[in-house]
Amino acid sequence: MSEKAVLVTGACGEIGQALIQNLSARGGYRIVTADLAPLPVAIKSLSAEHLQGDLVNRIKQFYDYDFEIIYHLAASLSSKAEVATEEAHRINVEGTMQLLMMAAYRSEKYKKPVKFLFPSSIAAYGFPNLQAKQAAGLVKEDEYNTPHTMYGCNKLYCEKLGLYYSHYFGQRHLDENPPTMLDFRAIRFPGLISAFTLPSGGTSDYGPEMLHAAAQGKPYACFVREDTKISFMAMPDAIKSLMVLTEAPRESLSNAVYNIAAFSLTAGEFRKRAFAAFPCAQISFEPNPRRQGIVDSWPEDVDDALARQEWNWMPDYDADKFFDEYFIPEIKKRYAHKPSLRTQE
Repeated sequence: MSEKAVLVTGACGEIGQALIQNLSARGGYRIVTADLAPLPVAIKSLSAEHLQGDLVNRIKQFYDYDFEIIYHLAASLSSKAEVATEEAHRINVEGTMQLLMMAAYRSEKYKKPVKFLFPSSIAAYGFPNLQAKQAAGLVKEDEYNTPHTMYGCNKLYCEKLGLYYSHYFGQRHLDENPPTMLDFRAIRFPGLISAFTLPSGGTSDYGPEMLHAAAQGKPYACFVREDTKISFMAMPDAIKSLMVLTEAPRESLSNAVYNIAAFSLTAGEFRKRAFAAFPCAQISFEPNPRRQGIVDSWPEDVDDALARQEWNWMPDYDADKFFDEYFIPEIKKRYAHKPSLRTQE
């Protein structure tokens, strides 16, 4: 059986590395990777070909590849995007649009829909104030779509671009819905936490940063308030969701954009978990007004009923299993050589 050609952009990121390892373990894929940086040693041998450099300038090369699936993970993340808004728009919007155009062109020309998996974000939401956030409860996909950040605006707009290129590009009669058009599918991820890669400075990284610092015996000043609450997810569940959605029959999907959820925690609850695992942890709260404002605009939790109904989404990790079986054991292994950790256990 021939291998499916798969493109993974943003391959060096947390999601990218975990996804590539999963695809390789499954087998049957020829994985082409793209990123600004060279591939880390952990995944270098798993890529059939790596294109290093600015994605926006390289997309024309991809027209020569017969990709069946594209995982477009490359992005300028929330905190960085607020500092360099024009560059974030170039990477997040222009890069996505050009890749969508390429995938739509190939779908049309070869009468075979390219699957385009897009990681969106809870940053696509935006609440007018804390009272509205706390009163909202579980937020559905079509509610509070008023993002407060450039990153959130980029993600929401790219969702709309995906819908355009998969449903309306060429302006066919709506009843036709030809099966050869681009097959765009997006997931609005909560804060993602990997036990195997270091936090990269994302706005939701205060939770894992807290525990990494505690494991090393280092003090940590959390940049959000103790009562700050958003939804989180273990990285294996994020990868599981991408694979399950990839494999879902197109006819079973009524939507192109789906929420998924696992567990919702406050920053204070993260601190309690850190103290339970590392009693000598030194954790304080020193909110950064800019970053606090970003997190305050995101939902405390989301309604993922649509994903559960249409493609049988179900997370494997709740909060207890995440900490007890996944995250804490792995970071203890990572820092086992540190004298400060040994004295805490």
